[in-house]
Amino acid sequence: MTFDPHLPAGAALVARAALGDSPSLDRLLRAIQQPLHDHIAYILGDGDAASDVLQDVLLAICRGLGRLSDPRLFRAWSFRIATRAALRAARRERSRETVALDGVPEISRTDPEPAFDAELVGALPAQVAELPPACGIVVRLRYLEELSLGEVAEALDLPVGTVKSRAAYGVALLRRRLAR
Repeated sequence: MTFDPHLPAGAALVARAALGDSPSLDRLLRAIQQPLHDHIAYILGDGDAASDVLQDVLLAICRGLGRLSDPRLFRAWSFRIATRAALRAARRERSRETVALDGVPEISRTDPEPAFDAELVGALPAQVAELPPACGIVVRLRYLEELSLGEVAEALDLPVGTVKSRAAYGVALLRRRLAR
């Protein structure tokens, strides 16, 4: 990856870190650490186990950063590493039954993404934990971590259409629960 001074500040930080600048790497890892920990804890259902997995994820990020072709994809790439590591840990531990990412039915929608009202957005964090894991991961990345649909698809290695349908399925479940 080459350094481009015209990149946005965040992408420039990623580029400097990839080139071996230790303060940039430290700043980058500190910025991504808590969101990744929360994401891993969501998947595992255990904050202590998430801390252990997070250490492996941060090490993988450090080792692979030089191979990241586009610094603007750093967040999606980091969440992809974290998702895969958390799912491997969940399978290894068998402490929580996980649903395969392909276990949620496809829903066809004509609008680009679901719309939210203020009440739903306010209650979303508490309710996402109750969703089936396959759509919960998508909803969490899309709406709580604010990744774009393309970034979520990249992070989970899924087609954008699948991400859209899982987001729609998760939102529909949330709306039904919040309507009660």
